[in-house]
Amino acid sequence: MAKHRLGSWRTSSRTCGAGGAGGGKCVEVGSAFPIIGVRDSKNPEGAILTFSPREWSAFLARLRSGVLDLQPAPHQAR
Repeated sequence: MAKHRLGSWRTSSRTCGAGGAGGGKCVEVGSAFPIIGVRDSKNPEGAILTFSPREWSAFLARLRSGVLDLQPAPHQAR
């Protein structure tokens, strides 16, 4: 999808910057109805993942539910 077709991009303040939880690992979200795009803020010319409104809503619902939270890896004995 062309960069200009998604308008302005937004970055969460919770994931970016030295003080953010993401340690500078950021994603940006842009939209141009009916498409929602997600890209790496450090590589704005790179690939863009695109979602329909229905897909995006389902993704956000799963995020909010906690089902996608990462679990610590089990300790492996050596």
